[in-house]
Amino acid sequence: MSKRATALRTGNKGLQSRFRIAARAALVKPWEATVPSEFTELNGPPRPSSQTSTPSPRAPAPPQAEPSLADLKSKLADDVTAARDTIKEGADTAVEKVNEAISEQTYFAARQVGGIATALEKVGAELEASDQPEVGRYARQIGRSVQTAAKRMEGKDLGEIAVMAEEFGRKQPLAFLGIAALAGLSASRFLTASAKRSPTEAIGQTVAVGRSGSSATGGEING
Repeated sequence: MSKRATALRTGNKGLQSRFRIAARAALVKPWEATVPSEFTELNGPPRPSSQTSTPSPRAPAPPQAEPSLADLKSKLADDVTAARDTIKEGADTAVEKVNEAISEQTYFAARQVGGIATALEKVGAELEASDQPEVGRYARQIGRSVQTAAKRMEGKDLGEIAVMAEEFGRKQPLAFLGIAALAGLSASRFLTASAKRSPTEAIGQTVAVGRSGSSATGGEING
């Protein structure tokens, strides 16, 4: 064979080889070969199916702001104010109850002193009717003085009662001595008169003694 025939045969083989390669490439990617590039750029790559999509992770919650120093001070001040008001209310209630109890006790003490004064006056009347008229008269005078002090005690507090007792002892020292003497002289009569005296009788005797004492004082002054 000649060189020219050999060259033509070699060139034909090269063309055939290139044609086969081009045909294989066209068979492997037919979609890219037939669809324009502008269409693929507008629509983009094919989207994945919604069934196979995974949920995106939830964003973490923002951290809560810590209370400031001013807020803590304000809350502490409110708590202190509430506690102080509660303590003040409790103290006021306690003071009111104590005052009520003291008032009741002073009223009871005044009634007891008035009862003693009434008993003294009754013992004095009995002694006046017996063989000891002078002692009886003195007992009645002491009873009237104690009765006056008992009336002044009503509605007073403990401090005022203490001052009144001190003044009574300073102004009428013989009254205490007389009460002690009468207690030793006629203890049985004093106890008997106190035991037999009823509350209603005591009130009536107090009024009667007050009237008789006023009339007797007026008679002594006029005399």
